[in-house]
This record gives sequence, structure tokens and C-alpha cells, in this order.
Amino acid sequence: MPKTIHVPELINTHCHTGFCGHAEGAVAEYARVAHDAGLTTLAFTDHFPLTERFDPVGYLSVPAQDMPAYKEAVFEARAAHPDMDILYGCELDYLGAIDDRALSDDVLSEFDIILGSVHFVDEWPFDDPAQRGVWEEPGSPERIWQRYVELWCDMAADASMRFDVLSHPDLAKKFAYYPAFDLLPLYERMAEAARAGERLIEVNTSGSYYACKEIFPAPALLAEFCRAGVPATVGTDAHEPKNVTRDIERGYALLYEAGYRELTVPTSSRDRRTIEL
Repeated sequence: MPKTIHVPELINTHCHTGFCGHAEGAVAEYARVAHDAGLTTLAFTDHFPLTERFDPVGYLSVPAQDMPAYKEAVFEARAAHPDMDILYGCELDYLGAIDDRALSDDVLSEFDIILGSVHFVDEWPFDDPAQRGVWEEPGSPERIWQRYVELWCDMAADASMRFDVLSHPDLAKKFAYYPAFDLLPLYERMAEAARAGERLIEVNTSGSYYACKEIFPAPALLAEFCRAGVPATVGTDAHEPKNVTRDIERGYALLYEAGYRELTVPTSSRDRRTIEL
């Protein structure tokens, strides 16, 4: 475990609220907890609506009809905490060729920050605990990891999509199923794709609380991102208010140990700033 390092400010660029079916808590409560903890930046990034094909019961994403209320709640929180940079954002699931949504610039331009993530491998939600048994089939870890990384690299390098930050890069390790082969070549591909796409990557502190017991991304993958010159930020991926500040400084320490000497922070003005580590 990396030792904790202290920096002048704490930021969180990834959290979900009760507007998503699988999270809980009001936007105002997240903002209050973050403010009381001294955070200077907080990005609300509830999942952009999926169609019924991918989210038939409205559990994975914000229902389309609730997006105006979600936006209003974030802007109310911003007004209530003018000393904190509060971003109105979303996590946009990358579906590749099977995406059945209309993702025009007009639809996405209102967001301050868009997180890109892969949760589906060819329509299969590979990180859904209810479908974890698929991982135990012979050859599944090898097949799933290869396909996940292929899709992830497509997302990272896709110039037609606006992804500001690439979230939990090695989410495929969530249930602690790993392929028999060496992951380093896949890590190198991911780092090159992120650099080519000029994306930020995210150190996501939630990984420690899944079966993998490790922050996303793994230290070796984070080191590859650093070597490739890919800037990085930090998010807790909170799904309830009490976790809005969880392990942020641990995330900073991992960045430092991987070779980073600064943290990159998206802003509500859609710019970037840096914090020295």
C-alpha cells in the first residue's frame, strides 16, 4: 500500500447520485460532504442515459426524462457552494458499433466533463455481479480481457467522441479474474491509445473495495500511462455521499509512485489546471 502524501487541496472528478438507479443520495448531500471536507473540485458524473436495450429497468443510468432535474440539482449545488468548483458532467458508456443512442455534439456540449468508460463487452455487462459466473467459464478471463482492452483502446483513440477523462482503465479486474498471459503488452497498448487520443486517465479509488482489492489502474498500468505522457486525475467513484472523499490522498500517492509529479484537474470552464504532487 502506498504511503499517504499530503497536498494543498483535494479534488474528486467522479461521483454518482440517486439519479442513477444503482447509487443513492442527493446531489446537495454530496456537495455538502465535499465542502465540509475541504474539496476544491467536485464533478458530478451520473451515467448518461442508456436505451432500454442496455438498461431495461433503469438501473445502470439516469433515465432520459430525469436529466433536466439532474442538471438543475447540480447547478443548485454550484450556487450553494461558490467557493468549490462543481462540474456538471456524465459518465458516457462506450458501446462502439452497437451504440443505439443519438450522441450529437448538441447533446453532449452542455457537460463540463465527460468520463469515458467501458462496461459492456459486446452487449454483456461484464462487471455486473449478477453475471459474474461467466468469468468462471474456461478461457473466459483471456477472452474477456482481450476484448475489453480492444474496446477500451477504440474508445481512447476515437476522435469522434468527446471523452475528457477515461475512467477506471482496468475495470476488467473488478472480480479478480486475470488472464494467464502477461498483461504488460495490453497495458502498453492502452497507454499508447490514451496518448493518441489526448485523453486524461483516472485514478479511481473505488477498486480497493471490490474483489480485486486494488485501486484502478494497477500500478504497472499507471506507470505505463506516466511513461507515455498521459495526464491523470483522481476520482472516488462514490455511489453514496459518505464515499465522496474516500482515499483521495491514496490516489495521489499512487500517482507519485508511478512517476507523476502533478495532478491534472478538469474545470467547470472546460479547461485544465494542475496541482503539484
